[in-house]
Amino acid sequence: MAFLLSWTCVIVGCLSASLAVTSNLSDLYPPLWVESPGQFSDYRMKDGQYIINSWVYPQRMGMYKILLTQTARYFERFAPENEQNILWGLPLQHGWQYHTGRLADPTHRTNCGYESGNHLCISVDSWWADINYFLCALPFLAAVDSGVMGISSDQVTLLPPPKDQNLFCLNVSACCSSFPETMGKWNAFYQHLKLPSSTFDDLLKYLWVAHTSTLKDTLQTFESRLNNYLKPEAYFEISWSVAVEYIAASNFPTTLIRTSDFQKGLPPRMLVTGDVAPFIRNFTAFQNIVLFSVNTLHKVDNATGHSSLIIWKNLMKTQVARRFVLEILEIILNFFQFSTYGND
Repeated sequence: MAFLLSWTCVIVGCLSASLAVTSNLSDLYPPLWVESPGQFSDYRMKDGQYIINSWVYPQRMGMYKILLTQTARYFERFAPENEQNILWGLPLQHGWQYHTGRLADPTHRTNCGYESGNHLCISVDSWWADINYFLCALPFLAAVDSGVMGISSDQVTLLPPPKDQNLFCLNVSACCSSFPETMGKWNAFYQHLKLPSSTFDDLLKYLWVAHTSTLKDTLQTFESRLNNYLKPEAYFEISWSVAVEYIAASNFPTTLIRTSDFQKGLPPRMLVTGDVAPFIRNFTAFQNIVLFSVNTLHKVDNATGHSSLIIWKNLMKTQVARRFVLEILEIILNFFQFSTYGND
């Protein structure tokens, strides 16, 4: 039990990075945020429908941008400049995937996603891209269905990928039919978002319930994509999906600054043969520790038959416990970061 807590603490501590003071929040935006579409009229329209090619990075990022813009009014009571919008975690994670080459074709059969080819292309052969598709399409289309986006449910459609089209839903009705429970959970999040009485912690709970439900619906479908990667990257992909369950149980606040700080600890490139954390030379100490901790948590979760997650969820049931853990671990992380900078 102590071992589980120690490693989970490291992970959640990394997620609770100090809220660094920044003079310009726009410095934290994901890559090509400004260049991406910011309203529906920026997309092509055909037969009364907005057509979005979510297999082009700026077009998928534009979906997040519209979502963040349309939900900004609900987060005004928490902080200015939309900084406390807890949907920031989605585009920031997508931006990290793009920046680190994880949206490119891992089979190298095409030039999709590579600087030498079509660097804005999102490959359907990428495990990261496929899982992210549903963490973009489902919250986006559920927002449309809930009335948050200001258009009707039949006014937007997504273009299919070049292959495996049957694995992806492309509009509100198709996604509601294919993933009724998860779409319902995203819709519940937006309905609570509209309520002035909803607390920040309430919203985090509904967000993470919808997020983890999305992963449960899709991870097994794209398991075969893991074969496209070298073993260290494939293992990290599985480990990351496990770690998200623990992160979700702690109700980690996926706001702009917190998520941006956290992502400094994620691998800055694809993992290759010979990468063994915490001894990867061109990783920072912070990145080495995060990767080592995430992979170790995966091993603990497997060794305990997932009972470690049940224990963690029980520990995190009260707001007091979640807040206490996050505050303590933030102190630990701040000490670690101070020590790292002091040695530079």
